[in-house]
This record gives sequence, structure tokens and C-alpha cells, in this order.
Amino acid sequence: MIIMKRFAVISLAMFLLIFTASAGLTADSGSASERLPLQGLEKVESIVYGSPGTGGLLLRLSKVERDLFGMELPGSLTERQTALENFIEKGNSAQPSLLFKAAITEWVTVRRVNSALPFTERVDSLERVLEGEPQIGALSARLERLITKLMPNGISATALNVPANTVMKTKFVNTLTVRNVKRGDIVALEVVEDCVIGGALAAARGNRLFAEVTKVKMPRSFGRPSEIEVEFRDIEFIDGSVAAVFIGAESKKAMELDSSTIGAAGASVAGAVLLGPVGLAGGFLVRGSDRQIKEGTLVFVETSAASGIMGYQIPAMALPEVVDQGSYSPSGGESGVDVAE
Repeated sequence: MIIMKRFAVISLAMFLLIFTASAGLTADSGSASERLPLQGLEKVESIVYGSPGTGGLLLRLSKVERDLFGMELPGSLTERQTALENFIEKGNSAQPSLLFKAAITEWVTVRRVNSALPFTERVDSLERVLEGEPQIGALSARLERLITKLMPNGISATALNVPANTVMKTKFVNTLTVRNVKRGDIVALEVVEDCVIGGALAAARGNRLFAEVTKVKMPRSFGRPSEIEVEFRDIEFIDGSVAAVFIGAESKKAMELDSSTIGAAGASVAGAVLLGPVGLAGGFLVRGSDRQIKEGTLVFVETSAASGIMGYQIPAMALPEVVDQGSYSPSGGESGVDVAE
């Protein structure tokens, strides 16, 4: 009990440090005060719980604060909400964001991240792996306790430049058919190999690639095949930021070199046409009688432009387990153990 209280105090102290800095920024920024409060709170609730809450704005904000920190925080509604968003997504020079810490803790534990899961489930899953069962208490304090067990010196973020045309290997996590998707749907793929640049983790297995369904055609008369077309939009990095991607020369070359594509993605070999570059968007068009893009279909994409992100400098002892973009060599395999779900 004493230990849990100590972590709660530490977590609250870190939050108050970020809150103070964020509140000062809010006073100087017109855009923060002009933003509709509900939009920001809905995003925070989706990150923490998986979906927006219902009811009064103040009650919902108080619930998030109590669940994360065990108490409500001082300040105006706008200050509290802005500080909460910054704490969860941005962090500051003294402390990385909550999402960054969660991602690195997952990666160190099971060599993947679960960015598609709500934060509540991510903490529960980590505790199942490391402690046998989920614990109770403020979520931020629970995460800090796990970090201290794994990394006594804490987690630090390092500024990292991801060059243009950095190639990443991804896969479809669900089967898309002409009957279960429609034009305009956003689907998420999953990174299957860590992206490491100069010894720093930029994106991890489990980070997401977001794509938009741009064409769906049912089978037509005279044997004309069905079609599903998707365009790849943004890749998610380890710090939660995203950058535009496309299918270009480098990603096509990587797909040709990776022999696992033939074995794991029959649709991509039998009926797919790679489209790109089309402006900054690359596409994936599947034609055929099976009318689907199968779960596990592999796709290589590359970044459209250089991006400045916050990465994680991997300890030297861990480097043999990952592939550095400086010497990219598709392996066709996956490593690590999934977090218990």
C-alpha cells in the first residue's frame, strides 16, 4: 500500500508539472481556447476507454481525471482539458507522453505495441503479463509502477528524423470483401516489423497504417470481376504521431524482395495491382472472383516526406533483435509474444 501511494504521488507530481506548463501555453494560444471542448474530450475518452462517453461535459472530464490520477485537477475547464490532452499525447521536455510510455513499456515487455486498444486495456494487459492479473488504482500510477520494475531509470524520448521513402512492412488485420466494406471506410493495417533508424525505435510491430476504401464493385455480368481498391494514407509512429505514406519505387522493390509475400498473400499475387505514386497516395487494387483482400495480406509502404518524431533509443544489447532501416533486409517473419488479451 505504501508503495502504491508513493507511485500515485510521483505520477501526480509529474502531471502537475505538465499541467502548469500547459496552462501557461493555453493562455498564450488562441486556437486552444477557440476549439470546441467536446471534440477534444471525445478524443481523450476514445484513447482512454475506446469510445466517447455520455452525459455532462464536466462530469465526463472529472471521470477521466479520477481514473487517470485518482483525483480531479484544478483550473478552468479549458485548462484542464488542454493539459490532459498534452499529458496523454505530447508530454514535455521533462516527461514523454503517456501514450509514448505505454508503447515503450509494451515493446520492452512483448516486442510489440497495442495502440489499437484503449489505454485501460493496455494497462490491464501489461499487468497480466508482468504481475499475473490486473491491479487497481489510478491508471497513470499503475503504468509508472510497471515502468519502474522494468526500467528503473525511466523512459526517455529522443528527437528522431524519419527520412522520406522509409519503407515499412504492414499487413491487413481483417479480411475485406465487397460485402463488408464500402467506399469511404477507413481500415487499419498493422506494422509487422520494427522500424529502427540509427539505433532508435521509430515504429513498432503493432503500430497502425490507416487506409481508405476508395472503390468497391460487385461482380458484374459477362464474367467481369469484382474490385476493391484502397489507398494508404498515414503510418503511425511510436510516439503516436502520423505521417503520409504511399507505394513508390522503394516499397515496390521491398515487396518484390520479400519472398513471404508470395506465400502469405495469395490475393496480392493473383489479383492485385499496385497503384502509385498518385500524388502522395499509393493504392492497392484487387480484382478477382474471390472478391476479397485477405487477412494477413502484406503491403510495403514508404513515407512521403521526412518527419520529425520522438523515438526510443534502444539499449545496445537489444539491437540484434531488430532490423535497422540503415540496412533493411525483409525477413518475412515476426517475433515476440502478443500481450494477453
